[in-house]
Amino acid sequence: MRGMETNFADRLSTAAKAKQNRLKRASALDPTKDPKFAERQESRRAARAAKGARIAERKAAKEAEEARIAAKEAAKEARIATEKAAEEETRRVAKEAQKARDKVVADKLVAEESERATERAAIYAERKAKRKAKKRRR
Repeated sequence: MRGMETNFADRLSTAAKAKQNRLKRASALDPTKDPKFAERQESRRAARAAKGARIAERKAAKEAEEARIAAKEAAKEARIATEKAAEEETRRVAKEAQKARDKVVADKLVAEESERATERAAIYAERKAKRKAKKRRR
């Protein structure tokens, strides 16, 4: 086995040859030298660009939908506010009309009461006059 003994220089040269072989193998497998590599890279770039476009399109569609929903909600709130204002105005007008009717009825009652009081006063005055006339006759 004496022939198998290796010295330091032999080990260094063996390591250098192994390293060279690895470099040759790696450069032979280098994808940039493959003619289809550029096509694959270009198709990957195109796929990434298409994916980015689809994402942007979905985002724009989502924003448009959110804007449409917000506009619909704003229109609904405006309609509700308008209906509420109209309802309040109707209640106010009805309340004023009721007040006016109540005032007319109250005025009518006051007038009737005043008329009855005047009639009562006339009746009392007539009775008093009759009594006075009766006293004078005696």
